[in-house]
Amino acid sequence: MTAYTEALPSAPTELVLRRAEETDLPELRRLDHEIFGQFAYPAFLLRQLFDLYQRHFLVLDDGSGRLHGYVLAGTDTLSQDCWILGLCVTRDRRGRGLGRDLMREVLLLLGDDGIGVVRLTVEPANSAAILLYRSLGFVCEEPDGGLRPDYFGPGQDRLVMRLDLTPPVPGR
Repeated sequence: MTAYTEALPSAPTELVLRRAEETDLPELRRLDHEIFGQFAYPAFLLRQLFDLYQRHFLVLDDGSGRLHGYVLAGTDTLSQDCWILGLCVTRDRRGRGLGRDLMREVLLLLGDDGIGVVRLTVEPANSAAILLYRSLGFVCEEPDGGLRPDYFGPGQDRLVMRLDLTPPVPGR
């Protein structure tokens, strides 16, 4: 994985991008709740997602036991499709390219594992995330320009975006 050194006002802090480990689960729950609030994964589900998708569950670790971001991809090897189930970076570390680094790393892993299509959902008003995903090659999945009204329930619209990691096979 990758190590980052950031110069902060107090002292340089190294962040290591690595696979999530079982011992990270309490910190992942804290981070998920901090970032996503009412939409955070329940503890039992986060645990099961870890068990299912550990290979594609990456974290940013500062070495002190505190995590500053994660990306989680859920794969379906039978169809070679995947969904990004979560991407976050703590508010104090945003704007430094860490979300992009998390996404690039997981996309490399997914490509190496033969995943052909990666999808994700994003809140239509989250312009920073949409710009990030577009810069990585994601496009809104049709119909309707990717907009899915009430995707997560009443008033919870989402854009569905898609990235093809492998060129389509002719005749498929």
